[in-house]
Amino acid sequence: MQTFPPFSGLSPVTVAIRRGMGLTLSFSLLGISPLALAQSDAVADVNTDTMVVTGTALKVDAPILETPRSTSQVSREELDNRQVNKYDEVFRYRSGVLSQPFGQDNKADWFYLRGFNAEDSTYQDGLRQFREGGYFWWSTEPFGLESVELLKGPASILYGEAPPGGVINAVSKRPTEERRGLVELQAGSNDHKQVGIDVSGPVADRDDARYRMVGLFREGDGAIEDTDNQRVYLAPSLEVDLSDNTGITFLASYLKDHGTPTNGFKLPHGTVNNTPFGKLDPEDNLGEPGYERQEHEQWALGYELSHSLNDTWDLEQNLRYSHLDLLERDVYVSYMLDDRHAQRGMTYRDGDYDAITVDSRAIGHWYTDRLENTLLLGFDYQDLDINYDNYDDAAFGGPFDIFDPDYGNFTPSSRSGTEHQEGKEQLGFYVQDQLRMDDRWIFLAGLRHDSVDVTNRIDGQDNGGGREDEMTFSGGMMYLGDYGVSPYLSYSESFSPQIGTDPDGNVYQSSEGEQWELGVKYAPSWLDGYVTTSVFDLEESDTLYVSGESSNRQGGKRKSRGFEVEGVGYVIDELKVTAAYTYTDVRVDLSQAQKDVRAGLIPRNQASLWMDYEAQGLLRGLNIGGGVRYVGESKDSPQYSDTQVDSYTLWDAKASYDLTPQWTAQVNVNNLTDEEYVSGCEYWCYYGEERSVVGSLKYRF
Repeated sequence: MQTFPPFSGLSPVTVAIRRGMGLTLSFSLLGISPLALAQSDAVADVNTDTMVVTGTALKVDAPILETPRSTSQVSREELDNRQVNKYDEVFRYRSGVLSQPFGQDNKADWFYLRGFNAEDSTYQDGLRQFREGGYFWWSTEPFGLESVELLKGPASILYGEAPPGGVINAVSKRPTEERRGLVELQAGSNDHKQVGIDVSGPVADRDDARYRMVGLFREGDGAIEDTDNQRVYLAPSLEVDLSDNTGITFLASYLKDHGTPTNGFKLPHGTVNNTPFGKLDPEDNLGEPGYERQEHEQWALGYELSHSLNDTWDLEQNLRYSHLDLLERDVYVSYMLDDRHAQRGMTYRDGDYDAITVDSRAIGHWYTDRLENTLLLGFDYQDLDINYDNYDDAAFGGPFDIFDPDYGNFTPSSRSGTEHQEGKEQLGFYVQDQLRMDDRWIFLAGLRHDSVDVTNRIDGQDNGGGREDEMTFSGGMMYLGDYGVSPYLSYSESFSPQIGTDPDGNVYQSSEGEQWELGVKYAPSWLDGYVTTSVFDLEESDTLYVSGESSNRQGGKRKSRGFEVEGVGYVIDELKVTAAYTYTDVRVDLSQAQKDVRAGLIPRNQASLWMDYEAQGLLRGLNIGGGVRYVGESKDSPQYSDTQVDSYTLWDAKASYDLTPQWTAQVNVNNLTDEEYVSGCEYWCYYGEERSVVGSLKYRF
């Protein structure tokens, strides 16, 4: 097998293509085999006639292009090419994803998947990252990742509680068999500074133990005046071969953020709508920069265990314990008092959470002359315990002039708030079978049962919760046609527990989602790449809707129908193209009188194109790239206003040059033309990112 230089910057996709051998992705979506990932330089299942993408999108090894579900992946190479320093920038050039709908927010990462909020959709290394209590969100650092994957549509069959839009899994960097190292320096606009270190290799020259240490320091100003953030991140890992059949990988991480949060909450008045005093500047700070604060600290420790029992059965287990501490103090514009003055509000959170997640699997394989069968049996457990003090103030300070801010006109909160105790305990059992027949037909079926206990106490009093049992199903079929054309049909379900009670005191039931998807995956022999298309019909029932009473009522629906196309490949050996288009029509029930109306925030049309060109000859070592992102018009949520948000088009650019085999210089520019735009409205409106320039220098050793 060809050996590639350490930290060459090339993913297995590019390595395979550039050697004329096809395209292979190490795609480990939400179910990772530690022993397989240890072979970080391996290029698996390369087929010289057709491209094969392998991975574990369904918690077992399976070719993704032979899986009847829609998926996307972003490799380490692409993260570096686009200089991704914030997690919600990852899928900007993929279909089905609305990234940063609330502008640039240094407190959290925001995605919408197929028209559904993805705040509960994030996983890392196959285990859930909890984001609860409105502000207690686990943070993901892109520098510590090997890749990021997306499974679109309901996924409760294998992962239990999940929103209908899909799940996102971040794959951590792992130890490597060979010694390698990287030091990266960055500097850029908004006083951006970053130092990253990544070293790995054998432990004391042993061949049965490997380590990796990833570290980062970053600081910079926010997109809004007088805001800033500083981050420290450490992620050590250790991989040990306990025997020829057993391996374990220990994974740990520590992250701390502190600074002044960017609160981009602005009303339609002064953003999308004109006023007698003009419009607000995107950098205007309508909060209290001297009072607002974010102190976020988190750490996690876990392992991944893999054991080959015999030629038929493999056993795997992932476990992680995580802890998060948070102090969050935010001031925002609540509503207008007149054309110039606004009333502001304040949110204060102070607390922590502890969580444990574990997933255990047994995987069996059987083969005959005509059949290949893979059976997956598993159970998982997750437990979250969150405690925090909530000191909200709906009338913070006096009238505030949004066009000529005068800070300091307020009285600090007396902290006469409420104490919250929330928790979720979930136990799930699942079975899934994959059958391949005559190298033409693929059938997939799965069944899962979950028991969920929800705790919700305010000042020691129950405020909804209890136990629920849920059964979910998924199934699909695919035909492996000639010329690389593979049509498929799939059905999947999801459920999401809801906390609280309706105006009559009835405890909310879980919202339930279901999706039908019809698609085609195309990987012809003449194209070093792939194209996937899909149409879907996705619906969540028993959603909450505004009732005009003391709390929301349940029984509404959120429906999303759409079409997606995505392609990645090399047009010529030197030019790689990534293209995507998304059409999404989302309809919601807002009240008993308003049903099936267009949802706010979500654009119907999105399109993107990114190209990377690697020069040859005298300019060898030069790589230039660029992209364009189009986001169509959207609307404010209809229960708030009829405000329309205009479409926008953004241009990005990149240039890098290998000074030597060890040194690389690179410059990235996002929003090249410095387009001023509103990314979306949902009662509040949010300005999108301004132009940013980041230069980097990398040294590999």
